[in-house]
Amino acid sequence: MCGRFLLVASAEELRARFGFSGEGWLSPPPRYNIAPTQPIMIVRRGRDGPQPALVRWGLVPTYVKDPTGFRLLVNGRAETVTTVGAFRGAIRYRRCLVPATGYYAWRRQAGGQRQPFLVRPRAGGVLAMAGLWETWAGADGSEIDSAVILTTAANDALAAIHPRMPAILAADDFALWLGGDGRETGEAVALLRPAASDLLEAIPVGQRVDAADNDDASLIEPIDLASAEDAEAAKRAKAAADRQLRLL
Repeated sequence: MCGRFLLVASAEELRARFGFSGEGWLSPPPRYNIAPTQPIMIVRRGRDGPQPALVRWGLVPTYVKDPTGFRLLVNGRAETVTTVGAFRGAIRYRRCLVPATGYYAWRRQAGGQRQPFLVRPRAGGVLAMAGLWETWAGADGSEIDSAVILTTAANDALAAIHPRMPAILAADDFALWLGGDGRETGEAVALLRPAASDLLEAIPVGQRVDAADNDDASLIEPIDLASAEDAEAAKRAKAAADRQLRLL
């Protein structure tokens, strides 16, 4: 799955990567810990080609009567995207790209702890995660633009961390994915497959990324995983010893 990601890129980098004119589009502020319900940048089909937009992360299907009581759809599985009612229209007509310079994945450790990893392109640059978008319209005329990130099975290099990963698209596939005229849906869905094992690298990072309020460059600083595991083991041993002393 993809529950957090980052985007640290200039407007020029994004225009070059996704091919939109970008007139009036300012450089987005660096964001190191983007979480569900927050605004995210997407690239979707416009009248004159790819177009950037800001939407809420967490798709609200058009059939929802009250979005305040609806559990937002943060991720969607590529394997079932054409059969799930919430995605059935969007996969045909409202596909988008979600720019990211990396995402976070958590590996479950012994004792129930989770170790976060930053997954990023080995060569740097901006990833294009596959997504869908919708516009929910309320009876009072209000609208909510929202998006979901699509996931697929993790590749061999990342499966030991988490069994799922975002579906990442190559630049040659952008036009097909953004086409959205309803006729090429099968071809577009076929693009939702695990990324090549050499595309990405996974870097262990600190636990501060667990809290969505933390959003700064220190989140992506690598840690010594062996030292972190030793410290966690020592913490568990101390807790066990304290419990034993209370029983004496």
